Amino acid sequence: MDRYPTGAEVTGSARQLVSRFPGVGRLRRIGMSRAGRPILMLSVGHGPHHVLVVAGPHPDEPVGGATALALAEQVARGDRLSAATDPAIVTWDIVLCLDPDGAALSEGGTEGTTATAGHTLKSYYRTAYRPVAAEQPEWAPIASQPLPESRTLFDVIDELRPILQCSLHSTDVGGSWLQLTRDLPELAASFHSSAEELGIPLQHGTYDALYWENPSPAVYVLPPPDSSDRLAAGSENIGLSTWCAPLEYGGVTAIVEVPMWATDMAADLSPYPGADRALRDLAELVRDGGRQVTAVLDRARGFLPPAQDSPFRRVVEWMSDGLYDLVATSWEPLARQAAAASHGDDPRQLTTAQVSALDIVARRQPLRAAGLLLRLLKAADDDAAPGLHHELDALFTAWCTDFEKALQVRRVPVRHQVEHQTRTVLAAAESALKAHR
Repeated sequence: MDRYPTGAEVTGSARQLVSRFPGVGRLRRIGMSRAGRPILMLSVGHGPHHVLVVAGPHPDEPVGGATALALAEQVARGDRLSAATDPAIVTWDIVLCLDPDGAALSEGGTEGTTATAGHTLKSYYRTAYRPVAAEQPEWAPIASQPLPESRTLFDVIDELRPILQCSLHSTDVGGSWLQLTRDLPELAASFHSSAEELGIPLQHGTYDALYWENPSPAVYVLPPPDSSDRLAAGSENIGLSTWCAPLEYGGVTAIVEVPMWATDMAADLSPYPGADRALRDLAELVRDGGRQVTAVLDRARGFLPPAQDSPFRRVVEWMSDGLYDLVATSWEPLARQAAAASHGDDPRQLTTAQVSALDIVARRQPLRAAGLLLRLLKAADDDAAPGLHHELDALFTAWCTDFEKALQVRRVPVRHQVEHQTRTVLAAAESALKAHR
């Protein structure tokens, strides 16, 4: 069946793998979540070089659990397709889910309702949950928030000193791309050929790495972690994140992004006509959507559970408290660049791929907040809740329909997402192993 495995299925499959390959695989608890859920790591192989794979860093990105199992299976079988899959050379240490608490709250993710081939953007945003930045284990250290999940990952990195850390991410809409803390030149060719074979567009331009070095199509390299140059707003202290921790031991981190829904606009390198006007429109789109969600929130605040007791409300309040403006404002340098290019003062023209990447973000942000607020309103025991739910649901539905039409999205089969991410991680491990030697 073309769906993502639930968290329980991932754990069960990991236990079965250990039983099927005695002496090759080990499963151990490496930490506990804030709510007391175990954080488990599956290790396969006994080689001196460690590759650390982190699944489930974001609970609304469900592909990682399936990829984790596919990687473990390949190594445990002893196929030895390369040095990286030789269990005598490399030990694969796979964190099955870094944020099990978040996964339990994301009905469209690895717990609860799984995403099937017929899944739509509407059903995805209605059930997905992503915590505030300070509660995301990879990102929380940037906000100086001491989470037990973050500490667990830091401790594992200190213990293993991995030559490579792979963080398994998926994006809702767009193409596939890589973010690296150090360039792995040999990786790009394998990454590109995999995406082409599976019909997944490359993401030429991404909000996550607007100003990073771009040595190869859809490959972005983080600026030095002690520098704030070329970093997007809110990520100036990225050197404190778990992504950068392996650098202390000579390792590298690869953040591997694959889309749940693809748009060919992500790979369109044609100049975008009137890009400066388009960016102004997108800035207004995210602000206007945010204003409309916030207006409903304002009328519901009196009967919603307090933010300290409700992770859903914390996210909606956080987004309403300046996040929409932060996102829109961060595009102003690109808008100035586009305006200069339109007058011939700057030869750099923004492409359709770059503009579409920002279009996705502009639509995504209000939808995330609206989906969570709809869940809060549905559960609320107040006479005003049904009316507000109906009002917001009409907006939400229209936004989802416009999103699908504007970006011409198509569903990427789960098996293709998993295959592409697995191939990319294996290629990254081979490249990192050669560089380490």
